[in-house]
This record gives sequence, structure tokens and C-alpha cells, in this order.
Amino acid sequence: MDSHQLARYIEETDGISKPWLLVQLRLAKLQETKDTLTPEAYAHALEDIHNDLMNLGQWWKGQEKQVFNP
Repeated sequence: MDSHQLARYIEETDGISKPWLLVQLRLAKLQETKDTLTPEAYAHALEDIHNDLMNLGQWWKGQEKQVFNP
């Protein structure tokens, strides 16, 4: 799924409130632009996405069934 398809999916499923989907979208966009970035810029962007993902913490605790078994 490319970033446009993923963005459409997020919009259609009201996924804008789901931060893990936004992280996936950022990763998809980064993958698509990888060839236009320097290795340093790519690494920095990937590090930024990783930090945001780690800051999500254990958001799924207590809502495992809702999140993982839609």
C-alpha cells in the first residue's frame, strides 16, 4: 500500500485519531522519498519517526480486543 492509499484508508476509517496509523503513513512517505534524500537526511527522518513511535508508549493496554481484533 502506498502513502496515497494509506492516507485514503485513514480518512475513510476515521483513523486520524489512531497515532500508530499516522506513524505508518510517515514511514510510507519516507520510503517513497528515500531515493531523493541523503543518507544523513534519511537517517534523521527515520530516527524522528522512531522517537515518535516510542513516545506512543503502551497505548494499546486495556483495549487489546478493540485495537487488534476489529
